Amino acid sequence: MIEKYIHYGRAVYVKSELKGKHKEMCLCHCCNNFKPLDRERNCLIANTLYELDVLYNLVTPVFECPSWVDKEKK
Repeated sequence: MIEKYIHYGRAVYVKSELKGKHKEMCLCHCCNNFKPLDRERNCLIANTLYELDVLYNLVTPVFECPSWVDKEKK
């Protein structure tokens, strides 16, 4: 089922079973290069994707990435 809801003040559509699953599915959230609170040190790919997400009001989980570094192994 597809549902409509307000995300950052704008109506968006999402598959109900995927709503809110972004962080648990996205490689960024378990990557040592991901520093979203420090844009200067954050991953260039993550920064670029975030700018696109903001521009078009999207949520885009990353499933594959050439720059991923395990947070646990630092």
